[in-house]
Amino acid sequence: MQAFFQFLADNPYILLFFTVGMAVVVGKFAVKGYGLGMVAAAIVVGAGLATWASVYGVKMQLDNFAKSLFYYLFMYGVGLRVGPAFFNALKKDGITFTILAVICSFLGLGLVVLMSGWLDLPAGAAGGVLAGSQTMSAAIGTAEMAVSQGAYKLPEGTTAEQVSGMIALGYGVTYIWGTIGIILVCKYLPRWWGVDARKAAREYELEHGVKNVDDAALTGYRGGGLRAYRLENTATAGQSIAQFRSKYPQYRIVNVRRGEESLGADPGLLLQTGDVLALGGKLGDLTENLGLIGTEVDDPKALSVPLDQAEIVVTEKDAVGKPLSALAAEDFAGQLQVTRMERSGEPFPVGRDTELKRFDVLHVTGLKGAVDKAAGLLGKIARPSTSTDLLTLSGGMVLGLLIGKINVPVGDFSVGLGNAGGLLLSGIFVSSLVSRLRFFGSTPNAARNILEDLGLVTFIAIVGINAGATLLDQLTGSIALKIFLAGFVASTVPPFVTWAVGYHIFKINPAVLMGGVAGSRSHSGPAREASKEIDSSVPWVGFPVGYAISGVLYTVFGYFAMVLSQ
Repeated sequence: MQAFFQFLADNPYILLFFTVGMAVVVGKFAVKGYGLGMVAAAIVVGAGLATWASVYGVKMQLDNFAKSLFYYLFMYGVGLRVGPAFFNALKKDGITFTILAVICSFLGLGLVVLMSGWLDLPAGAAGGVLAGSQTMSAAIGTAEMAVSQGAYKLPEGTTAEQVSGMIALGYGVTYIWGTIGIILVCKYLPRWWGVDARKAAREYELEHGVKNVDDAALTGYRGGGLRAYRLENTATAGQSIAQFRSKYPQYRIVNVRRGEESLGADPGLLLQTGDVLALGGKLGDLTENLGLIGTEVDDPKALSVPLDQAEIVVTEKDAVGKPLSALAAEDFAGQLQVTRMERSGEPFPVGRDTELKRFDVLHVTGLKGAVDKAAGLLGKIARPSTSTDLLTLSGGMVLGLLIGKINVPVGDFSVGLGNAGGLLLSGIFVSSLVSRLRFFGSTPNAARNILEDLGLVTFIAIVGINAGATLLDQLTGSIALKIFLAGFVASTVPPFVTWAVGYHIFKINPAVLMGGVAGSRSHSGPAREASKEIDSSVPWVGFPVGYAISGVLYTVFGYFAMVLSQ
């Protein structure tokens, strides 16, 4: 084994991507649905390899430039993702969930600092406990930034390497309960409170017309359709398409075949007996009033109307805040169907009262012309693309690094966002600007995911590898127990307080609040498990705002956990 470890130590690039690959493999293992995931697995695999190698006298170390580079790419990617949702959270209808996220985040930070002092945890443990107990891996980077910038003063006789190792140890020991604990709490909080969340979800679904987005099974049912009818009813013949629509708004004539010629669907076109009409609408409407036109026919030529599937990103100011029901009065109503909706990158329940937010993504299927009209009204069509605006990416990175250099004198030292905080802010700014101007800054979801996923897992892998050499010297059963206890308290208490405030003070629907608590911990897993528990997608309604706010706060709090725990 010594030769193997020496080979890895002599070939740092192989070591790095071997660790990343193993992290992905280990992260896929789960017991009853619970697993580490590739990010937490990266620090376990990295630290494990380095610790094992140290037994054979081989020291593994990777370049700090690479570590910082991947972390900075990750932070910029996070800013691009949460930017629109972050600003939506600051508006009136997002304030409630913003308050819950702030309460949960600050309480988590306070408990980490309090427990670190009470249990006399080793230097650096507070940053790792914050990252692990709140399942915010990005906080490791800001915790290490506090050390590199000198805001965290190293205790006498302690090296930066040892502090980094303790950050990694604190994260690894507390992450498992941080993940499992919040999932269990979100699933069972309503029961412990004596609340029937399943009933509350049904009431919300009926009131707002929300459908379950988790019903992913393939079925033959389609809400809308396109059928062909031969015009035989003399009462309908002679009307223009516009007159027919004004009298029967539930239907849309999308094509008319007369003889061998397809005439399209110009509003002024007069209908004649014998015309074959391609009629679109809801399935229920198409099976009623069967005598309105005439006999249904199988007419491929009349039904050969171009269809389209697209993702429409909501960017138009006039569309923001409108409920989906308002679209029923538009020209394209009945010609397309919203099959799915995403908010902040997560599935969001669609109902007639669902209000559109900036950067919501609507997955639609229907007539090509209708899709284009909907896109013109709501925002822009996001077509699959491999093109990334590298100029905007580079400019955003430079802007973030410049922001990170701004420091404000406070007493004997200076305070600033640092590179990571500057890049996070830059990503938020750029994504918001792109949503308004729209003629630059293309960053497809796949490209952004690479920035986030590869950036974070590689950074965490390097942290684990660099920390592994000192772990054996620092790890004792007593220290591990104290770290776990601190993480247990910091992970478990805030969700209960958040739930109590949301339920008793803000009177939030319990099913919605389950997602609100998950969002306040910036973790999608609990929202998903809560939805399964009550067989409803309603928890996702409360998730996006808290997810955006707490994601930013927890990331920054890694820095403050280190500084305040001194």
